[in-house]
Amino acid sequence: MKGQVSSGARGLILERICDILGNRPGTAAAEYELIAREYQQSATLEEEERIAVFVERVQHYQVDVYRCERATLPRTISEVLAGRNKSRLMVPSDLPREWLPPDLPVLDDEALGCAELDRSEGVLTGCSLAIASTGTIVLRHQHAEGRRALTLVPDYHLCVVSHDQIVQTVPEAIRLLARWKPKLVTTISGPSATADIEMTRVRGVHGPRILDVIVLGVGG
Repeated sequence: MKGQVSSGARGLILERICDILGNRPGTAAAEYELIAREYQQSATLEEEERIAVFVERVQHYQVDVYRCERATLPRTISEVLAGRNKSRLMVPSDLPREWLPPDLPVLDDEALGCAELDRSEGVLTGCSLAIASTGTIVLRHQHAEGRRALTLVPDYHLCVVSHDQIVQTVPEAIRLLARWKPKLVTTISGPSATADIEMTRVRGVHGPRILDVIVLGVGG
């Protein structure tokens, strides 16, 4: 009797695996396609409205947001860093040099160790996309985004987001990522923070304690 129950359970598990893989007609895969999706899946806002929502949501996470055009990006970076008392940053080795203020000392990341990353004043990167509805920045660790350790270990992260990288909804972002098929994705919704059982909030546990964002405008 015990063996029969075990065999039946094993058969049920195998059936469900086949269903999920879509190897039978009328399977779970087909059922999945029939699920009603009543949540918003595409943009309804004009670009400037979408940017405004992103800025509002990011600021809700206690992030300082600055807006500028591409031509004034170096000056804006310099002003942001002066406000944070930062005099030197680490950057991905492929970060566009035209972003940088001419008087800003930078250290190109060449697989620096965690101790060096931890001692740094912070990091400047770009991103792959941003989601307005959730105030989320998405990194694929591709061009100008740096490796994951570079964006997680330093205490300060300054991220540049272009207006044309901002989508309105999460499904739009997921579709883009599915098209790109990245090996690694990091999502950032404000500075890293957590709370213990007594609800004492601590920032900087799993990533930078301070996040600033520069949004390049439509004219940028």
